[in-house]
Amino acid sequence: MQTHFTPAQLQDPGYQRANQILRSCVHCGFCTATCPTYQVLGDELDSPRGRIYLIKEMLESGRPADANTVKHIDRCLSCLSCMTTCPSGVHYMHLIDQARAYVEATYTRPWHDRALRWLLAKTIPHPTRFRLALFAARLGKPFAPLMPDARLRAMLEFAPKTIPPVSRNDDPQTFAAKGPVKMRVALMTGCAQKALNTDINDATIRLLRRLGCEVVIPKGMGCCGALTQHMGREAEAKTAAAANVAAFVTEIDGKGLDAIVINTSGCGTTVKDYGHMVGGADATQVAGLAMDISELLVKIGLPAGMPMDLRVAYHAACSLQHGQQIRTAPKDLLKRVGYTVVEPADSHLCCGSAGTYNLLQPEISKELRARKVQTLEAKSPDIIAAGNIGCMVQIGSGTGLPVVHTVELLDWATGGPKPRAL
Repeated sequence: MQTHFTPAQLQDPGYQRANQILRSCVHCGFCTATCPTYQVLGDELDSPRGRIYLIKEMLESGRPADANTVKHIDRCLSCLSCMTTCPSGVHYMHLIDQARAYVEATYTRPWHDRALRWLLAKTIPHPTRFRLALFAARLGKPFAPLMPDARLRAMLEFAPKTIPPVSRNDDPQTFAAKGPVKMRVALMTGCAQKALNTDINDATIRLLRRLGCEVVIPKGMGCCGALTQHMGREAEAKTAAAANVAAFVTEIDGKGLDAIVINTSGCGTTVKDYGHMVGGADATQVAGLAMDISELLVKIGLPAGMPMDLRVAYHAACSLQHGQQIRTAPKDLLKRVGYTVVEPADSHLCCGSAGTYNLLQPEISKELRARKVQTLEAKSPDIIAAGNIGCMVQIGSGTGLPVVHTVELLDWATGGPKPRAL
């Protein structure tokens, strides 16, 4: 793609990166075949190629974002399926993140949009605040049909029936390995996950300890920054990311770390990009140590299990299969410990969760959820497994089948308790 940035614009590293990405696009349109929003809406501007044209024109002209451009950028899930499909290696993730930051800086949204996005940014990344918000949403849930705004209805509808008590395992501390120490790892405990489902971290800690890992919960660790990054709140995202880098580097410089383990794939995609997002040697080192829990389990070795009479439909989270390019490890691990694993049709397509997308774009999100649930249920599974809390909540709200994290099933099959969801 030919670009026309001015020499002055190209003095800025952000524009340099955008120029590099845009020039790698060859207009082939392969991305339209795998873009969920294009599949639902059928609008070229709601495909990666269409959004790339809009972003190019917006950045080159230097004009403030307009309502039409913002509409189509907001509809992007950041599922990154286009990056998996693209034969030219267009790094769409960095481009859409820059576009969102530009929108945030140059476009004035209606007051109710600004208030809603501010509320999400100031609540979800903070577990205590988010927990309180969930309690409030539970109280308001019966009144959801009366809400005039579909986004407010979605927020109330997603309130869980029960909110688990705080797990003290998420507090900063060190868990000793069971038996000889093979590795010393830090576990990123997440933010929303600590309020929505405490069983995931508990299962991860049990499993890692049994496999000979000393597990550290670093002091000062918090939200990875993904949620605010995807809302264009770049400064907030970088502040959160920098705090995590400092927390992990303290452990690295202390007793050392062999890996930083992440069991929420959306966080994993972001942390692995800290070298670009934050910059500097420390951030690059942290990004290099980051591993999805499935990657670590393959590396350290998981004992084979006896066949279990359970059929598991594996949902591949977009942030895992597209963001981190991890496709076979979770399925291989589930098979290794004895489960029968099946995959739905169109497994590359998003379930519609995508961070806050199911709250900010509820109509499109519900359509994607319905399609995903239909393909999963068509496999007649006993259980649905996923590697991302957002996907679990999204899919769980549309099916009666139990939805659990992959690591919970692996923990159960290797000596842990039966997952509570079962």
